[in-house]
Amino acid sequence: MKIASKYELDDPKRTLEHREIILSKPFLKRIYTDWYNEILREAATTPEGIKLEIGSGGGFIKDLDSSVITSDILELPNVDKVFNAEKMPFEDSQLSAIMMVNVFHHIPNVRNFLTEASRVLKKGGKIIMIEPANSLLSRFIYKNFHHELFDEKRDWTFPESGPLSGSNQALPYIVFKRDKNEFARSFPNLSVDKFYLHTAYRYILSGGVSRNQLVPDFMYSFFRTMEGVFPNCTGMFQTIVISKNE
Repeated sequence: MKIASKYELDDPKRTLEHREIILSKPFLKRIYTDWYNEILREAATTPEGIKLEIGSGGGFIKDLDSSVITSDILELPNVDKVFNAEKMPFEDSQLSAIMMVNVFHHIPNVRNFLTEASRVLKKGGKIIMIEPANSLLSRFIYKNFHHELFDEKRDWTFPESGPLSGSNQALPYIVFKRDKNEFARSFPNLSVDKFYLHTAYRYILSGGVSRNQLVPDFMYSFFRTMEGVFPNCTGMFQTIVISKNE
């Protein structure tokens, strides 16, 4: 059953509502906790410096690491800074890590973001993201049962609308897989260190932030184990790690 919302998708209150749903559903919260822990482990391998999360409004990474600077494009009470990821208010080589969950595919011009990330990251710093994947299962789900666009044939941009309504879920695949040679030419000081698919069934079974959960909480570990089978065909999400080399 679908969870109704009284707020428009781009209303800041909708983002806060999503956060409340994540925190109130133990199965879904465990997914995000696993994702955050994975991101924080990767961030721990970067040089000492500021660790920044962008698009933080719906999440809870500070509960796991209070040193992380949180941010969002929306004015929200639970974030440290408000800015557009295409123009970040940091000095050159000031950040050790930029972290994000389901944010990259909402950035209208990712070239601007990657240019800014290259500027503000230290040598050895990393961009660490978890994003929608492009697998057999994910394409079927995203194209038929999700409100966001998934078009793997488009370019690196999409028309600006709202912070949540504007998107192309295929954007991470387009930039870092389909157009990997163009990415390497455009950003020679950035390299894709890791790119792997995961989380095949858990998110669907959790209901996400828009539907009711389909399985009991105690089955979480069982389904997490089952997802190790054929992740490249069934993974709904992917982890991408990009390092600044110089």
